[in-house]
Amino acid sequence: MNPKLAAPDPTLAPVEADIDALLKQGRPIRHEFADGGRLHIDRPLPFLCVYIGSDHTAAFDAASANASYLIAPHPRLASQVARLVAMKMFRQCGAFLIIDIGELSIDRFLTDDAPFLPPFEIALATGNTAQEKAALKRFAAAAAEREVKYRTPRVCDLNLAEWQGPQLSDVLGKIPCLIVRFAPIYRMTGDNGVYPALRDLVVSNIVDSTLQAVSAFLEASKLPSPTTHRSLGRRVFIEAVARADRDIDKVASAFDFLLAVTPINSEQGYLEFEANGFQRMPTLLYRPLPFDVSAEKRKLYSVSLDHLEDPLLAGLLSEKQQELDLQLSMLASRETSRFAELGRALYGNVEPDLAVRAGRILNNVAVAKRKAGAKSLSADAVAAAAREMIARYSAACPDFKASVEIRADLPAGLLVSRNRLLVSRNTSVPPERLMALLSHEIGVHLLTYFNGETQGLSMLRNGLAGYEGMQEGLAVLAEYLVGGMTATRLRLIAARVLACQAMLDGATFEETFRILKDDFSFDCPAAYNVVLRVFRGGGLAKDAIYLRGVLQVLHHLRNGGSLTPFWVGKISAAHFGAIEELRTRGLLRAPRFEPAFLSSQVARPRLKKAMAGMDPIDMIST
Repeated sequence: MNPKLAAPDPTLAPVEADIDALLKQGRPIRHEFADGGRLHIDRPLPFLCVYIGSDHTAAFDAASANASYLIAPHPRLASQVARLVAMKMFRQCGAFLIIDIGELSIDRFLTDDAPFLPPFEIALATGNTAQEKAALKRFAAAAAEREVKYRTPRVCDLNLAEWQGPQLSDVLGKIPCLIVRFAPIYRMTGDNGVYPALRDLVVSNIVDSTLQAVSAFLEASKLPSPTTHRSLGRRVFIEAVARADRDIDKVASAFDFLLAVTPINSEQGYLEFEANGFQRMPTLLYRPLPFDVSAEKRKLYSVSLDHLEDPLLAGLLSEKQQELDLQLSMLASRETSRFAELGRALYGNVEPDLAVRAGRILNNVAVAKRKAGAKSLSADAVAAAAREMIARYSAACPDFKASVEIRADLPAGLLVSRNRLLVSRNTSVPPERLMALLSHEIGVHLLTYFNGETQGLSMLRNGLAGYEGMQEGLAVLAEYLVGGMTATRLRLIAARVLACQAMLDGATFEETFRILKDDFSFDCPAAYNVVLRVFRGGGLAKDAIYLRGVLQVLHHLRNGGSLTPFWVGKISAAHFGAIEELRTRGLLRAPRFEPAFLSSQVARPRLKKAMAGMDPIDMIST
């Protein structure tokens, strides 16, 4: 490539000024052209994805999903801007590749008599340099190997002589260029409809293959290539992403799901249950909802995810949108049979293997008997210790601003609600369990809330869809690491699994209570507390996630995984890959807070043991 290209059209002086500001000051480019085009570059990069046209096609989405792209309504603007960007970035990066992305006019492999869905066409063309050929080869391999659900790509050469569309390569001179054209398989035959899921798969395939092609181009140019091609992706949240995240957060912040489904008269409920000989479920009372469910749903789905330009972030926001919708539906169905079925959709069934593991714990871990007269810590003592731990985190970083409240309207125990730690007035904690309890609630739940708050996305503070299982798994691991996992606690976690299974299988409150009391030797108050949690709201399957989550964490550690990515915010095991990608792209900061318990002398050997492989039963402190 010749860096001394002819001077661009003087009308592009503002674009040149934007590029200079990017190179000298690090200011991202978001330049809108008068005729509808756009240039977006979030940092100096050795490539530019170009889409020529005004239609919002999948090719448009594939180009604009990148960190460096140009949307141009006509070839003249495309060539002028592309040449200018290439000239400037070549001097900065030492090499530069233009990827011209478009769609074929027809899906020529699809026929009416095809018994199965045939492959679809991806056609490629490039110049004769070794670097361009390396990019084409890597793109072809990546696209062909991509796992697809509907139709498999078939990569072939693009015959430029037969191509009737704009040919950007004709006016680029010696600037390296890779031309990508793919069949519009996401369009419905005979009308203007599209298959949205198929469109998303095609876009994802093209984006990933494009970044791999750029990585190969850099290798062939004898320049440092990225550790992973994903690090070439976006590092700046555009305003549309920030706005959608804020708007979804407003809905999420309008209610506290767990508080809304937690009875406010649990202690009175036990007395009523005891008075009727444990034969009839007590009357449970709930807080009135301080919002209109239908209104919140309208707000939720008024949030548009159509122009976020980042398929990964759009997917995460869409998942959160669906989860909030399900939670709102559950709140509207509180104290009805529909609540439990919606909860099944949110938390899933109890897997047979999980139930077997829970039963094994209950059958093999002996019931621990507390010594007569053994002391317990009151709610005031627990709250004081919690404030001390929060103060230590705050001393390290003032951003850790959490409050502690003692409440009379909660069942015995602790509950985190955003940046608040709620302590039930009825809480009574054995001294040997205090550090485990605080590490669970403060060292995991509150810590990931504040870490998520620093990431620039509210959904990492409030939790990605399905985050609760991993959160509780990490929190249970924390109890073990500080030496506070007792036989009583592990049996309680296992009992929650079997109680959830019984509830989902149709058992009543009283029947589930008797299973725990008669079959697994729980005393009446303990059995009641487990069953109360499982039947709250009308039947909540959430409590199976504790054992499921800790098994996921132990599996992750046994396979060499690190805990660090899980501290960036509230994420699920399913999102580990997404978080790693956002981290490599520079969109996520390192966690501001690390759990204090990880650096303790007690935790280090225990964590080493967990990494070597262990069963939950092995977590009991002796």
